Amino acid sequence: MSGTAEILAAIRELAHIKQLDRTELHGLLQDGIHAALAKKHGPNVKAEVEVDEAKGEIRIVLLKTVVAEVMDAGAEVSVEEAQFEDPEFQVGDVMEIPVDFQEFGRSAVQAAKQRIIQRVREGERTRIRDEFSGRIGELLSGEVQQVERGKIVLMLQKYREAEAIMPYREQNHREHFHTGDPIRAVLKRVEETPKGPRLILTRADPLFVQALFKLEVPEIQQGIVEIRAGAREVGSRTKIAVWSRDESIDPVGACVGMKGARVQAVVNELNGERIDIVPWSSDPERFAKLALAPARVARVFSDPETRTIQAVVDEDQLSLAIGRNGQNVRLASELSGWKIDLYSSREWMERAEGPVFQPLPEEGDVGGDVRLSEIEGLPPATVAVLEDAGYKTFNDILDLEREDLLKLPGIAPEEADRIMRMLSELTTEDGNAEAGGEG
Repeated sequence: MSGTAEILAAIRELAHIKQLDRTELHGLLQDGIHAALAKKHGPNVKAEVEVDEAKGEIRIVLLKTVVAEVMDAGAEVSVEEAQFEDPEFQVGDVMEIPVDFQEFGRSAVQAAKQRIIQRVREGERTRIRDEFSGRIGELLSGEVQQVERGKIVLMLQKYREAEAIMPYREQNHREHFHTGDPIRAVLKRVEETPKGPRLILTRADPLFVQALFKLEVPEIQQGIVEIRAGAREVGSRTKIAVWSRDESIDPVGACVGMKGARVQAVVNELNGERIDIVPWSSDPERFAKLALAPARVARVFSDPETRTIQAVVDEDQLSLAIGRNGQNVRLASELSGWKIDLYSSREWMERAEGPVFQPLPEEGDVGGDVRLSEIEGLPPATVAVLEDAGYKTFNDILDLEREDLLKLPGIAPEEADRIMRMLSELTTEDGNAEAGGEG
C-alpha cells in the first residue's frame, strides 16, 4: 500500500470512529491539504485537490498566475520561468504545477486531523445543546466520574461526551458519593461556556423530587395527575401539591400508592427525607389550609394586594402548624406562593376583639379525633398500612399494643416501637407541642 493510500485509510478510519460521511471526510482532507500548502507557499496559494478513494490517490496541482513581475511567489510565477516550461505561456495565463503529496503529506494529514477533530467537537456541542435544551427537569442517570472541591463531575450513560456537573449548592449534603458510584439527578439548566455547553444537574431542587414521583407514578407519566407546586428544604422535608384531570382519580392517593409503596420509593431515594403530599387548589385560602397539613386550620383570611394569608389554628394545632424551627409554615408559604401568618385562636381573639370561632368538624372526623394522615411524624407508607387494616384515625390506634402492630404486614419492629413512642408522646400533657416540634 502506497503512503497516500495508507494516509487515506487512516483518515477514513478516524472519520468512521467520529461518524463522518465520505463527502465531509473529503472536504476536511482537502481543507487540511490547503492549510499545508498555505503554510509552505503563503496564504494566497491556489490549488486544485482531488481525492480518488477508489485508486487510493490524492492529486494536487498548484495554480499560479503568469506575471511580468512576481509580487507573491505563492500565487504568481514570472513569465520567464513559465516560458521555460512552455514557450506558449503569456502574462495572465494560469500555470498548473503538479505537487507530490509525499512532499508535505505528514503536515497535511496533521492539519486534516485537526480539522476533523474540530468539526467533530462542534458537531458534538451542537448535538448536546439540541438534545438537552428541551429536557430541563428530566431525570438523568450516570456515574460519578470525580469529586473535586465539592463539585461532582458525572458521566451520563447515553451521552458520555457531555460535560455534566453537580455544584455543591445543588447537592443533598446528607449524601456522600464516591468515584464510580451510580447516580441519578435532574437537569436544572444548560450553561454555555467557552468549551461548549455544560449540563448543570441537581439533587437538591424540588424538581428532583417531582422527577422521582414521575418515575414512580404512572398517572403522572400519562398526564392525568400533575404536580402543580413544590417546596423543599433539602435533606429534611418536601411538600408537593398535586392535581388530577380525572375527578375519579385521587391525586394524593395515586402518589402515595398501594400501602405507601410509591411514596416510600421516593423517600428511599432521598435517604428518608419527609414528604407531605397535599391537593392543589386554585383558591389561595383553601390552598393555604391544605399546604399547612398535617396541621388542621380553623379559618383563613387573605389579602390579595400583599399576597398574605392569615391562618388561625386551635391552640393544640399551633406547634404542628409552625413545625420545627418554623419549617412547616415556611414550606407552606413557599408552596402556595403567599406569605402565611399564623395565629392561635386565643391570639386571634385578642387581636380581633371578637368571639372565638370553631371550625366545623371535617367529614370523617369524630369530635376532636384526627385522621392518621394528618399526624405529624407518621410516614405515608405506615399510614397506608394502618388504613388498610381499618385504622383510620388517631382514636382507632390509641389502644393498640406493640404486638397488634407487629401483626400488620409491612410494620417492622423498629416502626412498631416508633409508633408506640409517638402514641406515648401524643397522649402526654404536652404531647401536641412535642409532635409539632418534630415537624
